[in-house]
Amino acid sequence: MAVEEVGDDYTKDGTVDLRGNRVRRSQSGRWKACSFVVVYEVFERMAYYGISSNLVIYMTTILHQGTVKSSNNVTNWVGTSWLTPILGAYVADAHLGRYITFVISSVIYLLGMALLTLSVSLPQLKPPKCSTANVEDCQKASVLQLAVFFGALYTLAIGTGGTKPNISTIGADQFDEFDPKEKIHKHSFFNWWMFSIFFGTFFATTVLVYIQDNVGWGLGYGLSTLGLAFSIFIFLLGTPLYRHKLPMGSPFTKMARVIVASLRKARTPMSYGSTRLHELPPSEYASKGAFPIHSTPSLRFLNRASLKTESTNKWSLCTITEVEETKQMLKMLPVLFVTFVPSMMLAQIMTLFIKQGTTLDRRLTSNFSIPPASLLGFTTFSMLVFIVIYDRFFVKLTRRFTGNPRGITLLQRMGIGMVLHIIIMIIASITERFRLKVAAEHGLNHQTVVPIPLSIFLLLPQYVLMGLADSFIEIAKLEFFYDQAPESMKSLGTSYTTTSMAVGNFMSSFILSSVSQITKNQGRGWILNNLNESRLDKYYMFFAVLNLVNFLLFLVVITFYEYRADVTDSAEHKEPRMIDNNNE
Repeated sequence: MAVEEVGDDYTKDGTVDLRGNRVRRSQSGRWKACSFVVVYEVFERMAYYGISSNLVIYMTTILHQGTVKSSNNVTNWVGTSWLTPILGAYVADAHLGRYITFVISSVIYLLGMALLTLSVSLPQLKPPKCSTANVEDCQKASVLQLAVFFGALYTLAIGTGGTKPNISTIGADQFDEFDPKEKIHKHSFFNWWMFSIFFGTFFATTVLVYIQDNVGWGLGYGLSTLGLAFSIFIFLLGTPLYRHKLPMGSPFTKMARVIVASLRKARTPMSYGSTRLHELPPSEYASKGAFPIHSTPSLRFLNRASLKTESTNKWSLCTITEVEETKQMLKMLPVLFVTFVPSMMLAQIMTLFIKQGTTLDRRLTSNFSIPPASLLGFTTFSMLVFIVIYDRFFVKLTRRFTGNPRGITLLQRMGIGMVLHIIIMIIASITERFRLKVAAEHGLNHQTVVPIPLSIFLLLPQYVLMGLADSFIEIAKLEFFYDQAPESMKSLGTSYTTTSMAVGNFMSSFILSSVSQITKNQGRGWILNNLNESRLDKYYMFFAVLNLVNFLLFLVVITFYEYRADVTDSAEHKEPRMIDNNNE
């Protein structure tokens, strides 16, 4: 019995230690290991948002860039930071594994942060201060100054490419899908994961932003760099407890082989007999800590890739499992596409919402003024509150009616967030129209220095509601792309989330530039350096309509989406079965 108990203690999901040895549940993983990952994320997000949340203010006040240019520079950099994880996911899944990829990338990340701190600290690397409020009359930064500043930013972006897609995946890997208790804990992991993210973000958007605006940019960025160094140290401390998934080969190559093989056999008569489709023996998968996936009727054309013919070349013959993995990654693409517009909303609170705050009365007392970027703290705080409510109350309540362990499906959770985005942009448009009306009544249309006699807390509803929306859509998005990705492509699946953020930011830059130029040519520009002369109310209403159209498209997409079969089902059943639409 003692031998059997020891054997039962080993994980069944193929996880190993850094040396490749099987690991025991009692000695590794679970919340004990995740605590290091979660603490890491608190300090890493503090560091990242300590830079990004106030970046548009630095570019306008220190680098003397205009509204459109500074906003686009921020969103382009943020977009790149979210795009590079595709490369990091590839390296992790195909070659180095998640842990090694993460550690190497962390070093690059830290170097970028250190260089960025130097660029904002040394006078030689900044243009001289400007006394006029019109940035167009100020001396611009030199080529060298811009090269150092943006070189540091994009070095940082390369580093995050290897950390973003792998750290959450490493955390989720600490729970064994084949253990009922650990599987339940895994469902809660992403809620508390996001809680840690926004806990760090809250500190960044309150304390660090205040230090940058009132004490010095060098100190504010320096603390962010120290926070990142501390986060890496914490992560490394947990190394003995981590469970690891072995790299399973390039997911891109695997998907390409399936597509090419199916095209080569486009005219070959299809047969669905078990002897006609190619699959490896279960022992082959067991040796790698993996499991075969049974054939499904979705995307039927790709099944031809596993059809046995005379050729056994890898680009002509694939296994059923490889076909099903490819299907699942392709089936998620329509969902990915309809998350681009919601991702654009986050770009607004990092740019135009903050710029609005600079025009309002920010005084709390005669000696204290709230930094415009600190309103992001209210988004973060509301999200922290709503995550706890969602995990502790909403899930338990809805579970009674739906029978779903998550309460509602991940796509339903996304949909609620999308509806909230529509409401937020309508509120933002109404609020902006009121702000412009007060500015006109006090003759401040052409003023950029005198604040409008309205409290900055006028913007509070749109910030708070954004936190509520993100507690639905952003967590659901992260969990959906991880959960629905095949076991061998989890990092790539997670990179779908970062790709959504990247494309959303790039789209924000494109739309901002296009709308700004088109409206200028037609008369009164919607987005000018002087927001009191702009028409952001129309721009925000345009976004409300765009979100509505996207939500209708989302409803069409989810009507046809089929959730993947649970990996434990593939391991326990020998016969092919249909995918359950309600299985999550």
